[in-house]
Amino acid sequence: MKTNPNRFWLLVILLGWAFDFLFWDKPAGVNFFIWVTLCLVTGIYLLRTDGLRLSRRAGLILLPVAFFAASTFFRREPLTVFLSVSMTLFLMGVFALTYLGGNWTRYRILDYFFGYLTLFASMIARPIGFNAEVKRDQPSLGEKRSSPLWPILRGIVIALPVIAIFGGLLSSADLVFAKRFEEFIDLFNIENLPEYIFRLVYILIFAYAIAGAFLHAAQKSDDKAEEKNLIAPFLGFTESVIVLGSLTILFAAFVAIQFQYFFGGQANINIEGYTYSDYARRGFGELVAVAFFSLLILLGLGSITKRESEIQRRVFSTFGIVLVGLVIVMQVSAFQRLVLYENAYGFSRLRAYTHVFMLWLALLLIVVAALELTKRERYIAFTMVLASVGFIASLALLNVDAFIVKHNIQREIKGYAEIPAKGTEVENERGGRVELDTQYFLELSDDAVPALAEGFQNKALPLAAREKIGAALACRQYDREQDTSAVAWQGFNLSTFNADRAFAEIKNKLDAYKITETEYPPLVKTPSGEEISCWGNYAD
Repeated sequence: MKTNPNRFWLLVILLGWAFDFLFWDKPAGVNFFIWVTLCLVTGIYLLRTDGLRLSRRAGLILLPVAFFAASTFFRREPLTVFLSVSMTLFLMGVFALTYLGGNWTRYRILDYFFGYLTLFASMIARPIGFNAEVKRDQPSLGEKRSSPLWPILRGIVIALPVIAIFGGLLSSADLVFAKRFEEFIDLFNIENLPEYIFRLVYILIFAYAIAGAFLHAAQKSDDKAEEKNLIAPFLGFTESVIVLGSLTILFAAFVAIQFQYFFGGQANINIEGYTYSDYARRGFGELVAVAFFSLLILLGLGSITKRESEIQRRVFSTFGIVLVGLVIVMQVSAFQRLVLYENAYGFSRLRAYTHVFMLWLALLLIVVAALELTKRERYIAFTMVLASVGFIASLALLNVDAFIVKHNIQREIKGYAEIPAKGTEVENERGGRVELDTQYFLELSDDAVPALAEGFQNKALPLAAREKIGAALACRQYDREQDTSAVAWQGFNLSTFNADRAFAEIKNKLDAYKITETEYPPLVKTPSGEEISCWGNYAD
């Protein structure tokens, strides 16, 4: 990289300072989107001024990066935010790895693994030798332009006493200015010195790491994506076929034995003495684990197995496709059990996550089988990245917490009264029906508040259910009122803004709900006189 080193270091240090300014003692919100944008714009600017143009395929990564970075601006649900941030950082790493070459669509799993190892190594080592490389390549640069850092420091030292003198005079002339000037001086209180030192250190560390990522993109991102495997196949064909054949026989036997009541639904609840909850939950996690690890085994064997003839390739592909087909059948069974459980007890976060995950896992299995059949195994890693992107994007677009509220309220309106009354603690005496669990709503994020407000005003709901939703909203409003700390603009979140608007719209109706006990957890009294605890109920 031949860019001016002074400008380069100034910009990366400003990015480190921007991170501190945007995130120190502030919640995640619009700040993450701003910081990601600053990093990408600065990096592209530095590389373009150095004559390094962004490849078109690498440029495609910017679209999902922008979406996931913005997710922290319009969602509050914890897992959605965490996965969106993680995917943003992952894709930014891929962007740095393939800035010039753009061959990320042809990466294998090991290409990603070793690519990230080299990126981390670059973030540690490359900034050290950057200035020396620039001086070696452009010896006249150091003679023509001296570093501006020392003049800046000298200017600050000279300016401080001058500012102190004139600031004192102006403070004597105006009391309001004197107060503001004193508040400004208090920022540099010696008591805050350890904090300032810590923040300065991590600013420099962030700047150093960012510099390494930029330098890697400039010097090592012209990837070639070699067609050959990084690890040569070493496992014999016979051994792999035995493993795949054994699994195929095992899965086929499982499917054959279970097929008689795999898809029987509610009619088969009492088979072998299961309760409704037992049937819905039994084996679900195991079936999902079988699908996940079967995919890993198939991909692993595909990478390390020797296939020296066309017949061997066909046999291996046949076993792989049959195995995937059986796994998909078991996934359908697991999904059916999950739907039964959701219909019986409503949605929770975990059930919503799993519901979406299973759909993307099934799609991934189908695509993997198609790639194996068409001999395009190289694109399996790319497909896995796309499936991961799709899963996380689905959570962000679905709005998990609002979806839970809307679905559970609609389920209450429709009434699932066909469930046996035995075998569960949350079923009541009204024909075995599971009541709306409004206590769980207390654990949801601000994403859920507009949906709760809508349900609270829905006349189709029974009065008792609406009062419980009103109590949940009153509890949440009370918690918000207790938190008087102001949120800086860096932490602004659209979800919280919409929640505030929803509370403002129903404020008059919530006045009928009174907090009767302020000790934790508070108690709220509904208009009908019932007292409800503001203690949340964690569901699985």
